[in-house]
Amino acid sequence: MRRISTRNAAFQQWQALLASRTKRQRSGEFVVHGVRPINLALEKGWTVRALLYPDGRDLSRWARETLARADNVAMAPELLAELGEKTDEPPELLAVVALPADDLSRIPLRGNALVVVFDRPTTPGNIGTLIRSADAFGADGVIVTGHAADPYDPKAVRASTGSLFALPVVRAPSHREVVAWASASGASFVGTDESGDVDVDLYDFTGPRVVVIGNETRGLSNGWREACDRIVRIPIAGAASSLNAAAAATVVLYEAARQRRASPSP
Repeated sequence: MRRISTRNAAFQQWQALLASRTKRQRSGEFVVHGVRPINLALEKGWTVRALLYPDGRDLSRWARETLARADNVAMAPELLAELGEKTDEPPELLAVVALPADDLSRIPLRGNALVVVFDRPTTPGNIGTLIRSADAFGADGVIVTGHAADPYDPKAVRASTGSLFALPVVRAPSHREVVAWASASGASFVGTDESGDVDVDLYDFTGPRVVVIGNETRGLSNGWREACDRIVRIPIAGAASSLNAAAAATVVLYEAARQRRASPSP
């Protein structure tokens, strides 16, 4: 067990992880806040490099038991509050977790696979929300393609409410790598766009599918539009001109889950 009472090199490195994608990539780790995300990271076998807790403070039974599961660091409460992005009380625990490999093989392409692609998302919170919905509706994994926000950004991790640790999330440079990988399994590619030629509830989601969600502002890239076998639309009413990308993904995932419940795989 180590103690940190000053802004030493270790503290500065962990602080940098909160704001810098480059630092996260170089160090191969990221900071995790919250009881549920920390529990899931440990439960799902992620590599937890350190658990940080406020030195000299009374801890809950959960925190004491969790500290026994990984290397831990006692930190001055005011420093831990900075890492926890809090202005008053420090969190009971923070976790420093190793980044997994961006390897598409982490996503199981079983016979009835359902994979979600988020193409060039710009908002970390949208990524986290989409991951949460993908987990809730039984997807096998999420792929983030192109120049995109980071799924390991603190805002994305918080928005996922722990689902980031329960579902494989992989980053890919472009549509090409994903198409080559998924096509080998016979999966069909379906994009979402307001100009789609079929309503989402009329499309058959019961086979192996890769669902592609476009950028929040620009929609699907030309590469993904050409790669998709079909483009579906979500009928909307009222004054809204469109749905948020994560909200649209949630609607599509719910429809896929509904169809799969009605027509289970043999």
